[in-house]
Amino acid sequence: MDGKHDVVVMGRSGVDLYPLQIGVGLEDVETFGKFLGGSAANVAVAAARLGHSPALVTGVGDDPFGRFVRRALRDLGVDDRLVVVDPDHLTPVTFCEIFPPDDFPLWFYRRPTAPDLQVRPEDLDLGAVREAELFWATVTGLSEEPSRSAHHAAWAARGRRRHTVLDLDYRPMFWSSREEASAQVQAALPHVTVAVGNREECAVAVGETDPDRAADALLDAGVELAVVKQGPRGVLGKTRTERVVVPATPVDVVNGLGAGDAFGGSLVHGLLTGQPLEQMLQRANAAGAIVASRLECSTAMPTASEVAAHVAAHTLTRLEGTRA
Repeated sequence: MDGKHDVVVMGRSGVDLYPLQIGVGLEDVETFGKFLGGSAANVAVAAARLGHSPALVTGVGDDPFGRFVRRALRDLGVDDRLVVVDPDHLTPVTFCEIFPPDDFPLWFYRRPTAPDLQVRPEDLDLGAVREAELFWATVTGLSEEPSRSAHHAAWAARGRRRHTVLDLDYRPMFWSSREEASAQVQAALPHVTVAVGNREECAVAVGETDPDRAADALLDAGVELAVVKQGPRGVLGKTRTERVVVPATPVDVVNGLGAGDAFGGSLVHGLLTGQPLEQMLQRANAAGAIVASRLECSTAMPTASEVAAHVAAHTLTRLEGTRA
């Protein structure tokens, strides 16, 4: 490839169809909005919105939705030249139901498999993976071959280079069993330097739901930074020498889907710009809160100025509350 990317993201992409009627089941929805979707695609877009030059490694079908995904990536600032076009499988579609503030069921149409899980080691531009300042991958990519082997080929090319991130993103519908997922995550952790996930995902990864014990177990597995998301209790970040807990940012939730991907994109930005851990987690929380207040995911990713304004506003609110 011509040109170097500071970020390479590998994983799911597809089309999200979100109901334009909130609070009703899919059987009663009459109209939908169509958006670029998939966790990895969303993280790449979030990083682009914050000023980076990401490329996405994924697969799409040779179909209209595949063409839409590639066009949307380009429009949103993500290089699509590492996207593999699969002639044998359709681009996946995901429907969601929206019941604010905390119920957002997902329906994945990815059977019998999806193009992003058919990416092979020989499909990779290992030079781009190796040279990127940050490489982001997700646990979902380990759920099937040949994607699993492709991920290990990418990690081998990086050789545990700094900022090799694993999103613990556990989706039970993609796995034959929780035990299989745990085994694959355990095999992956020695190859990465940063791990990020919520408490359930940490339980799958290292058998711990307590945030501190989970972070310690991730550090013991070889990562240098463990980030444990705790929902309304905020987020814990831990290294061998530092422990930071940042409270959650309050927000009126419209659609909680995509908040974690916005968090991830902001985490990418913080790692690449050398932000102190507390500031990095503050801003990642803010980015997630902003997206949770909007309907869509990819096109809802915030700019750096929006994140900074959100942090400033809620810092002021907390200070005023303390004085009161």
